Amino acid sequence: MSPHDHLRLISPSPETTAQIAARLGQTLGAGDVILLSGPVGAGKSHFARALIQSRLSVLGRIEDVPSPTFTIVQSYDLDDVELWHADLYRLTDPAECDELGLIDAFDSAICLVEWPDRLGMLKPEGALHVTLTPQQDMRVLQFTTDSALWTARLDELRQG
Repeated sequence: MSPHDHLRLISPSPETTAQIAARLGQTLGAGDVILLSGPVGAGKSHFARALIQSRLSVLGRIEDVPSPTFTIVQSYDLDDVELWHADLYRLTDPAECDELGLIDAFDSAICLVEWPDRLGMLKPEGALHVTLTPQQDMRVLQFTTDSALWTARLDELRQG
């Protein structure tokens, strides 16, 4: 991918990572796809959970947001749009993503996808790639995209 835009943030704590996720989450709408990558334990689920909880709290709803490791997909009704959280770790073939309805959700919902490498050629164009990398007591969050649609939102994150 030749990134159209790129942002690197350092998070010194889980709380800071959650704040970054919440700020990004407030900018998302139907058709926005976030692809979350990084090794096991990098904070992908923590990032997704914080983003989802921030969107729910705006609606006055406090819900448990479990990792979809075993269900593969969890969806949340945000009144005006659905939010899908997918953990594709257990999938063995990209065709399984289509069976889950995930490919259609890319167009109509907000989608957070952990282990996006499992999508193969089904990765949607214009997605925001977020790579979390643990480094000592902090996380490096790398945001890259090939779409100009993310530029203003990444600028807002850049300004903190």
